[in-house]
Amino acid sequence: MATQWHLQRAELGPLFSAALFGLMLGFLVVSPLSPRVGHKRLMLISWTMFSIFTFATALSTSVTEVIAFRFLSGIGLGGAIPSAIALTSEYSPKRLRATSVMLIYCCYSLGFVASGFVAGSLLSRYHWGSIFMVGGATPLILTYVLWKYLPESVYFQLRKGRNDKVEEILKEHYPDVTYLAGGRFLNSPTDSARIGVTGLLGQRERLGTAFLWVLVFLNLAVFYFIQSWLPTMLHSLKYSTDSIVWVTTLTTIGGFCAAFLIGPLMDRTGPYATLAMLYLGGAASMFWMASAFSSTPNALMIAAFAVGFCVSGGQKGTIALAIHFYPTSLRATGTGWALGIGRLGGISGPLLAGLLYTAQMTIDEIFRIASLPILLGAAVTLVMRWTYSDKRRENAAAT
Repeated sequence: MATQWHLQRAELGPLFSAALFGLMLGFLVVSPLSPRVGHKRLMLISWTMFSIFTFATALSTSVTEVIAFRFLSGIGLGGAIPSAIALTSEYSPKRLRATSVMLIYCCYSLGFVASGFVAGSLLSRYHWGSIFMVGGATPLILTYVLWKYLPESVYFQLRKGRNDKVEEILKEHYPDVTYLAGGRFLNSPTDSARIGVTGLLGQRERLGTAFLWVLVFLNLAVFYFIQSWLPTMLHSLKYSTDSIVWVTTLTTIGGFCAAFLIGPLMDRTGPYATLAMLYLGGAASMFWMASAFSSTPNALMIAAFAVGFCVSGGQKGTIALAIHFYPTSLRATGTGWALGIGRLGGISGPLLAGLLYTAQMTIDEIFRIASLPILLGAAVTLVMRWTYSDKRRENAAAT
């Protein structure tokens, strides 16, 4: 695109950031509509919006059109993700809820990896617009699959008084269960009528919401610092291209592998202690990686895997914690706002690292400094665990 339109490097920034700003807006503005519209319906609308404007990007004739279409497609994606997470958690048994959410994020990571291979293959044969055509047409096909086979939220159906729809859904998925004639289904007492952003700031959820926002902000600040600056730093240290590719890829692979261990651990032992230990491991692995820059490439690769396991795994674990923390009525909104606030960390982390880099700080010093937000995340998780332990919640409900 830059070659065809003779763009300068400075002009590429808005092209890259447009979708990210749209994504943040989708998280903050569209996701709170989910309890009112229905998780499935909002997913279909958002996914269709994402598909149409991604496809439209391929037909763009100017930079302005690309920026506008990328922004609008980002809004669609930002509206779909929290609803997908909330709907998955609603249909997952409590003993597997964190695992289910972590597996969603595994597929999210796989999408990043797959898109790179697909883009490389298409660009070697076709026009740059082919990437956006495939990227728009493929999810549009998936939209039909979602409409045909995905059930609507039971919570949403009950809010609308559609007991017949709930019975129909449950009979389809649990055919061996016998239902009493004339029986009614009720939402859990913990699923109050409070929905939307105001529900996140209710008396019980207010402090926990602030804790979650801080956690996601800190985690994504460090995660995007690593993703943005690690290749440049390795290049300045004269590492070979193969080593740079492997080190940066292993941070993604580490986060992918973490989901298969951290999800079941969160379900078995509780989310707070598991996540706090993961963050402590993340701080230690950042220190380890700082020392590994002066070691062998193999040692650096092992350290990179550990960093990805803890930092990227911690990102997935924090969203699983949000699902555990919020009642059904607030899960989509709570997840969306946590991810939206976290994008601010994703913007500030690379910027702060860039300032430290231009201030002539060494790479190992920057990584040691970057371990501090992860260490703070461990402390915040432990404070949240103490504040919202099951016993304290029961006592508060009784008073």
